[in-house]
Amino acid sequence: MGALLRAWDVLTRRIDTMLFACALAIVGVGLVTLFSAADQSIARVTSQAMSLSFAVVLMWIFANIAPQTLARAAVPLYVVAVAMLVGVALFGIVVNGSRRWLNLGVARFQPSELMKIALPLMLAWYFQKFEGRIGWKDFVFAAVLIVVPVYLIKRQPDLGTSLLIAASGFYVLFLAGLSWKVIVGLVAAAAAVGPMVWTHLHDYQRERILTFLDPGRDPLGAGYHSMQASIALGSGGIVGKGWLNGTQTHLDFLPERHTDFIFAVFGEEFGLIGAGVLLLLYLLLIGRAMVITANASTMFARLVAGAITLMFFTYAFVNMAMVSGLLPVVGVPLPLVSYGGTAMISLFIGLGILMSVQAHRKLVMT
Repeated sequence: MGALLRAWDVLTRRIDTMLFACALAIVGVGLVTLFSAADQSIARVTSQAMSLSFAVVLMWIFANIAPQTLARAAVPLYVVAVAMLVGVALFGIVVNGSRRWLNLGVARFQPSELMKIALPLMLAWYFQKFEGRIGWKDFVFAAVLIVVPVYLIKRQPDLGTSLLIAASGFYVLFLAGLSWKVIVGLVAAAAAVGPMVWTHLHDYQRERILTFLDPGRDPLGAGYHSMQASIALGSGGIVGKGWLNGTQTHLDFLPERHTDFIFAVFGEEFGLIGAGVLLLLYLLLIGRAMVITANASTMFARLVAGAITLMFFTYAFVNMAMVSGLLPVVGVPLPLVSYGGTAMISLFIGLGILMSVQAHRKLVMT
């Protein structure tokens, strides 16, 4: 019995209980909703559960790797991620008109998910290297490190993921001390070049923005996703229609219901109360991650933990706002809920890094 307790202590020593419990609760919500969204497909739920098992193992591994070791791996990981994105551009798999995946033989892999982890690690490593003497040239170089993967992902095309990865890189710059004057200047510059960016968008991307401004302009075309999601959410009412009883879902009105629009499925079946519970779980997870970030013992750990925390917040906020019609449809999955093995793995690796920051902070403090 004593040996079993010691083994259990070794396995759970670096695991942050609150962070892990919130993540598992959200995943549980995702599996229940996925079963309904996927027309009660056991195979799809089993596939997601297998991805979860692998993701938890990777989370445990990263939780036991010291932040200093992660810092040493930052550069090669970033280089590999960029190389894989180039590989996608050259010979990636095309699905639904987008070239986003590499065929690894046993499975398909989406390198943009790896970049969600690689970019914050790379930027945090770079800024820690020049801690105490960070100048404007460092921020310019960091911006180049962000632009390269963002451009490659945007060409796939995957505008939503490219913007969110750009946001994760910006979070590191902000936490590293980027001046508010520079931020305001960048916002003004972005507004100024808006018309130029518009000309480089794909037709469907322009339609999404125009439909966001006027949802009724094309209700059976570009506006279909947004309108059906709004109908599903609204029809759920306060308590929802009940599990497996969503009409928008099971009468096939709601598109992409197991991925980008799974929140609409959940809202229709579990109502405002269910949505509130899910939102609370996200707030608890993000709140715990913010505490870990605030207590980080090194600049590298603080920057990485802060970027991962804000990444979770941004992904959840953008997806829920998109499904609710508050933002244009950009194809962003709901973290830990939407179907997708690669996304599940990258998010749990992020949780493992947060746990590593928390666990090794104690070691440094003592």
